[in-house]
Amino acid sequence: MHAISLLFSSSYSPAGALIRTVTWSRWSHVALVAKDEVIEATPFYGVRQIKLDDAMNRARDSVLVELPARDPQRIIEAARSQIGKPYDWTAILGLGLRRDWQERDAWFCSELIAWAAAEAGEPWYRCESLRRVTPQHLWMLPPVGELCTG
Repeated sequence: MHAISLLFSSSYSPAGALIRTVTWSRWSHVALVAKDEVIEATPFYGVRQIKLDDAMNRARDSVLVELPARDPQRIIEAARSQIGKPYDWTAILGLGLRRDWQERDAWFCSELIAWAAAEAGEPWYRCESLRRVTPQHLWMLPPVGELCTG
C-alpha cells in the first residue's frame, strides 16, 4: 500500500494557540511532505515549499503521519501547482465565526492538503467540505500504521 506523509505541528505563536483552541486540536498546522521538503500554506508566505528540517525546527511540537494514498505523487503535484498562491485569511476568520468566507484562489494549510488529495482523485472529504477542513480533521483520518501506544 502506498502512503502520503503529513507533518502535523503546533507553534509558539498566539495565532497557533488560537487555532488549536477553536478547533479543539493539539495541532495548529499541517504540511504535505515531499521527500525532504514540505509544501505548506502559511500566513505570511502563502503556499510555499521549504525544507522538512526547517519546518520541524520552527515547531513547538510535531509528528509525521502516513495516510493511505493510491498515488502520493499526484497529491504532491496538485499541492505543488498552488505554490505562490496567497494564504486564505478570510477562511481562518470564517472557521472561527462559522461562516463560509473562503477565497477560491487562496489557501490555509489543511484546506490545501484536502484539496490536493481530491484533485489527485483521492478525496478524503465531500467536495462541499474541502474548504472547511482543519488540521484536526486530517489528524482524525486513519493512518497507515497504528499511532496509539500503550
